[in-house]
Amino acid sequence: MSTPTRSVDTRSLDTRAIVAPKTKRRRRGDAKIALFFIAPAALGFLAFYLIPSLRGIWFSFTDQNLIGAGTFVGLDNYTRMLADPLFWNSLAVTVEYVVINIGVQTVLAVGIAVLMHRLTRSAVIRGIILLPYLVANVVVALVWFWMMDYSTGIINVFLDALGGDRMAFFGSESLAIPTIALINVWRYVGYTALLVFAGLQTIPTQLYEAAALDGASEVRMFRSITLPLLRPVLALVLVITVVGSFQIFDTVAVTTEGGPINSTRVIYYYIYQQAFEKFDLGYASAMSVFLLVVLAVVAYFQLKIMRSNSSDLA
Repeated sequence: MSTPTRSVDTRSLDTRAIVAPKTKRRRRGDAKIALFFIAPAALGFLAFYLIPSLRGIWFSFTDQNLIGAGTFVGLDNYTRMLADPLFWNSLAVTVEYVVINIGVQTVLAVGIAVLMHRLTRSAVIRGIILLPYLVANVVVALVWFWMMDYSTGIINVFLDALGGDRMAFFGSESLAIPTIALINVWRYVGYTALLVFAGLQTIPTQLYEAAALDGASEVRMFRSITLPLLRPVLALVLVITVVGSFQIFDTVAVTTEGGPINSTRVIYYYIYQQAFEKFDLGYASAMSVFLLVVLAVVAYFQLKIMRSNSSDLA
């Protein structure tokens, strides 16, 4: 018996042979365009982040200062850091600031975002909420510093007029860090609320409509629909805000300069003092590397615990 032969469409083979090179050339052209647009950001990252970070890691193993070349000292800077009570005090002060700032800011931001999402989506209102974030942090710190001045600040004048006691917001060891934390809450809460608001817009409105038909209250819908579906966005927002809070510097530098009695000497301000007041760049670099590792670990566990890579919408 003769074996049947299968005919081959030579026209389709010719078409594929022509299209394949064109597709490859188009992809190469797209890659060149993409590299052209990425290049400025990549160069900026290389020049202002990667190279300085690598130099900082090297400096942490030397006795580098701002004047001459340093010599390799191994782990001496890290050993000194672990035995430095001011370092541990600055770390504890920073953690206190982060807890107050993140706790209050996150609750307020979620509340504001939910109110905007459920009641109004006006661009004007969103702009008003974002206004404090557009003001430079140094300006914000100065304005609040004057407003909270013990003698002439309008807040203490108002308290005095009501018959209350004046408060040393920046001069009290117990009030200084909460005051600085709440100032930065006022500045950043609008920006954080808009990030959460953007996440809320990804939640289908049909879920709220179905829950309302079933008689669910606003509180129940928030607990059972909004929070679970907002988890990936909240994870990202918390990572951004926690990392940013650990980097608090300018508000402290403008208002208290680490006082009173080291009660506001946060880790960034202590690093600045060691590097640019005492010129001990090696020791400052060691603390910076330590902070980098801590923030990386904190961010990793935040993302893992909140399962940021999965969504209940899937």
